[in-house]
Amino acid sequence: MKLLRYFILCFVFSIIFVPDLSSSEENIPFNRVVIHNLKITFYPDERTFSAEDTITVPEHLLPEFQFFLHKGLNPYSPSSDVMISINQSSQDIPHESYSVKLPTGVNTFVLKYGGSVHNPSLSGKKKLFNPIQAQGIISEAGIYLAGSSFWYPVFNGEFVKFNLLIELPSEWDAISQGERTLHKKDNNSTYVRWESNEPQEEIFLIGARFIEYSQSIGKIMAMIFLRTPDKGLADKYLDAIVRYINMYESLIGEYPYKKVAVVENIWESGIGMPSFTVIGPKFIRSHFAVNNFFPHEVLHTWWGNSVFPHYEKGNWSEGLTGYLSDHLMKEQQDEGSSFRLRILQKYAEYLLKNQDSPVTAFKLRTGSSSEVIGYGKSLMFFHMLRLQLGDRIFTEAIRDFYQKNKFKRATFADIMKSFETVSKKNMKREFEQWIIRPGAPLLKLGEVKIDREKEGYVLSAVIEQKQHGKFNLNVPVAVTMKDKEKAYQTTVRVDKKKVEFKIFLPSRPVRLDIDPEFDIFRRLERDEIPPVISQVIGAEKIVAILPSSSDKNLLKAYRSFASALAISGSNEIDIKLDTEIDSLPQDCSIVVLGLENKFVSKVFSMLSKYKVVLNHKLVKIGRTEIMLENKSIVLTARNPDNESLNILFVFSNVPEGLQELGRNLSRFSGFSYAGFEGRSSINIIKGRWNNISSPLTVFIPDEKGEIISAELGELMPRKPLITPQNIFSEEAMMQSIRYLSSEELKGRGLGTEGLDKAAEYIALKFQEAGLKPGGDKGKSYFQTFEDWFRGEKTSELILKNVVGIIPGKNPEWSEQSIIIGAHYDHLGTECVEYYDDEVDAYCPGANDNASGVAVLIELARVLNKSLNPERTIIFVGFTNEEKGKSGSRYFVNNMKEYPADKCIGMINIDTVGQIKKKKIFILNSVSAKEWQYIFRNSVSNTGLDIDFVTEELDVSDQIAFHNAGIPAVQLFSGPHPDYHRTTDTADKINSSGLVKTALLLKLVIEKLSNQEEPLTRISN
Repeated sequence: MKLLRYFILCFVFSIIFVPDLSSSEENIPFNRVVIHNLKITFYPDERTFSAEDTITVPEHLLPEFQFFLHKGLNPYSPSSDVMISINQSSQDIPHESYSVKLPTGVNTFVLKYGGSVHNPSLSGKKKLFNPIQAQGIISEAGIYLAGSSFWYPVFNGEFVKFNLLIELPSEWDAISQGERTLHKKDNNSTYVRWESNEPQEEIFLIGARFIEYSQSIGKIMAMIFLRTPDKGLADKYLDAIVRYINMYESLIGEYPYKKVAVVENIWESGIGMPSFTVIGPKFIRSHFAVNNFFPHEVLHTWWGNSVFPHYEKGNWSEGLTGYLSDHLMKEQQDEGSSFRLRILQKYAEYLLKNQDSPVTAFKLRTGSSSEVIGYGKSLMFFHMLRLQLGDRIFTEAIRDFYQKNKFKRATFADIMKSFETVSKKNMKREFEQWIIRPGAPLLKLGEVKIDREKEGYVLSAVIEQKQHGKFNLNVPVAVTMKDKEKAYQTTVRVDKKKVEFKIFLPSRPVRLDIDPEFDIFRRLERDEIPPVISQVIGAEKIVAILPSSSDKNLLKAYRSFASALAISGSNEIDIKLDTEIDSLPQDCSIVVLGLENKFVSKVFSMLSKYKVVLNHKLVKIGRTEIMLENKSIVLTARNPDNESLNILFVFSNVPEGLQELGRNLSRFSGFSYAGFEGRSSINIIKGRWNNISSPLTVFIPDEKGEIISAELGELMPRKPLITPQNIFSEEAMMQSIRYLSSEELKGRGLGTEGLDKAAEYIALKFQEAGLKPGGDKGKSYFQTFEDWFRGEKTSELILKNVVGIIPGKNPEWSEQSIIIGAHYDHLGTECVEYYDDEVDAYCPGANDNASGVAVLIELARVLNKSLNPERTIIFVGFTNEEKGKSGSRYFVNNMKEYPADKCIGMINIDTVGQIKKKKIFILNSVSAKEWQYIFRNSVSNTGLDIDFVTEELDVSDQIAFHNAGIPAVQLFSGPHPDYHRTTDTADKINSSGLVKTALLLKLVIEKLSNQEEPLTRISN
């Protein structure tokens, strides 16, 4: 957030800007930049500083000009011929204005000043920005100064270059933009110099007692500044810097600065500056910050911090940054369509309370309503441009825009020029209808019919634009056909208010979908918008209905919850007992509280549409079950008596946490349901309902005239604009699967040479990964044992598990361990199809379980490089899972150095190679109450959805650990027709799913390896 620009726009100028597509004529000539040569000394314990600034003023400002400075800093010039006078000051703004007159022919003068910048709080109305962020702070805890702090002389919207020499106490350090050219310490002080030869909109300075971690990435220095030692966290960000810089340089062009830094702030925040990002102490440690927030801010280094928006003509940088970071990350996880749907849903909610505005009216984010246009609509505009022109032209155009406008102010017109140059097309109509014009199309599908032709069918339909005026649209269309897995896809040009189209099809159509992946920025119909929490708690009026039959404590807690909702945004809340009303209100949003509520059956009738089952013991959403002990559940549904309004249903058996939950529920406003645990209301589940119906979907009657609700056919997979550099190697995992399922190993049957070769292969990979041997006497990767196998003949076999170890570093947890396992044996020649006849046939076992072994090996490689765990991680390739699970049973019974009763958990990776519809199943999750919470909080950003199978199934090696009292789960990609057959081959493996599974497991293992408390065992 450029708060200096915000203050200048709000307080300095009182101008109404007319949106247009004119180019920026301000190319920041170097002779129009203010140059600061600053020497500054901080006294944090006294909350003060002193400064001397040698300022070079551009010629166009001479000889008389103004600057702004924080109140109370008392500036003066040691030169008697430099005249400085204070202008009239206002109590409403945090700075003072000064007039300066320089002698003729002089453009440089020295200014000395000093004092305090300490604004930990502001009184008055609700604030748009954190007051420290807005005004800055110098304190014993840390320093945060921005242009909006006016801690240096700020000229009226001029760009700056600077040389900043800082002196602080010896244990302190400081960060600013540009390159660090001096860094030294003595017994009393730290001296650091930052130089920026690139034009900047403002100067930032952050200081605290930092621990620095750094490494060079080619010409760029990567730097992490933390307030407490944490090498593991620093390594995560250093790895992320390498990943994101490489990705965006290949997409856009060379990184514009000489450093990338991550700085831990003194308050919870997330702020991107040119060449560094400041993140709060809790937020910086979250998975979301590393994988979602941080890439967005890194990309702002290109868009917004080196190519600068001409704010008065519209801020394009947030939409383009959002598209190439937030949307791109979701696109890389196969979640692009759901991300775009959420944008359209926010727009629909926005229209209920706000007048629409054009994208060019957006300057800076000042609330959620401005975000809908400046982020959402702008982002969708770039998406539509990409679909219209193709990935190659789109990428070349943004690279052209960057190269031509680096360190300049730019407008939407400059973006249009680059797209026209590269595409050789006139793009004015596209830019005008989406950027200058407010509003969005509202589409209607009608007059659908089919006709039989000799070689197929002809489907005809009409697309109508119902909004005022027309848009020129390329509308995606998908037709699902009988007995065809894949949908037929095409695009229809809709450049009139009403367009009829025809599609020739090889098979009978059963379903027609318009814009099925939400590629057009448009107004949604109500049925396309599932109920979400914000639609209730943000309503003008709410009626909260309490269960009169609840016990007194719970009733009081429900009342407190309802009262607390006022904090979440509603203007008016009417709280009533269910005995005080006869029917659900039809003119406002409703909150129904408690299972004892007399209206609960009506709520359940609507929730059943979303496959929700709720009783006093558990809630089941789809296939996910949550036991309700110590839980609070929030669910949304339509009002059965007025489906244009929504109901919020709340159930809890934790009265002590309900008031706090009411205050904080707005944090989950975009979700349809959420679950919480304990008095602190820790979130354990959240999600959005799938759309039940859409007016842009039509089911076509069959030959008998009957309508069957067919599922949407498989759509063409889309490649992301750029593929990320994965830390897990998809190819390495596929090589392992191809080898383990090859003819050389003949199905890895018990007692065969192929099984021994598989064990040797795993041991070799563990050695290459650098794992410590964990087998016999700690000198071998093999844990050998005798086992009796009875087949056609009886023979005594020597079997072996393969064991590798990443030792934990915490001596207090020296005996504790986490086990990650996968069985490597299979059936050999004993396939389901050929038990007797075909002796040459064998079961390759690519999915079962070469896939699990491949993920195990790759996890070992990556984690041994990136993780320095508190407790030990043990990787095991188990033998003989298929015929009695003796490998895992032997391992559990012979855990000596890391005893079984000290093992906090086990994860079994078995048959994970055929993930469909992004679904991964977690079996036996009831073995510890924390499993579901850990997996749910790890799955975001992996591109997977989780289904918890809560039945206690005796299906794989995790059972041996269950029987020993160790919490254990199995990851499973679901049933498949090739199970134990000759057709279980490597070519059927979903290789991208292996990467997603490995990423999910990495996050889970990182959590388990470092959390203080072991898992709570609730089932044997």
